[in-house]
Amino acid sequence: MTDSNCTSIAALRGPVPLSHLFLRSFLRDGDSAVDATCGNGHDTLLLAKLVGARGHVWGFDIQEQAINETSRRLAETELSNRVTLLQVGHEELADHVTAPLQAVLFNLGYLPGGDRSIITRPETTVIALEQSLRLLATGGTVLVVVYPGHSGGDDEQSAVEDWAARLDPRACHCWRMGQTNVTAAAPYLLLVQRAL
Repeated sequence: MTDSNCTSIAALRGPVPLSHLFLRSFLRDGDSAVDATCGNGHDTLLLAKLVGARGHVWGFDIQEQAINETSRRLAETELSNRVTLLQVGHEELADHVTAPLQAVLFNLGYLPGGDRSIITRPETTVIALEQSLRLLATGGTVLVVVYPGHSGGDDEQSAVEDWAARLDPRACHCWRMGQTNVTAAAPYLLLVQRAL
């Protein structure tokens, strides 16, 4: 393989680029998706591009800073009309989103560059995961980037893992993917695809 071929392949360093690889495979023009944790807007922007002009994205975050930054990114790329931004917790997802969804993305933890004491919590995350699964179309996916390495992250990791382990294997395909050459506290990707 030549150097030019290597540079055209996205680097899969960490679970976020891996989640984006899956999203690019699963989402099509006209689809509906949710960014359950907008953060700085990078994931929301990708989802807006992938669902196309006929699709729609709902973006959730409890922090005004996250909503403002996401809104700015969408406006710069003229994709605001594809996205509904909501400054509410993702545990209220089912109150604002219509089914069926093809993808729901969670990037857990804290807002990069923000207040690290404001984090996603196990109790609300599990509620949001349950709601996401109910709103998924058959073949749709929930992608969760899990961060066990920060304060409170291990509790959330346990809750998310317990939730996924209880899912009926006939109804859901659950995958856990992470790099093997990093520490045990490194983030990883959990993917759940609805089969029925």
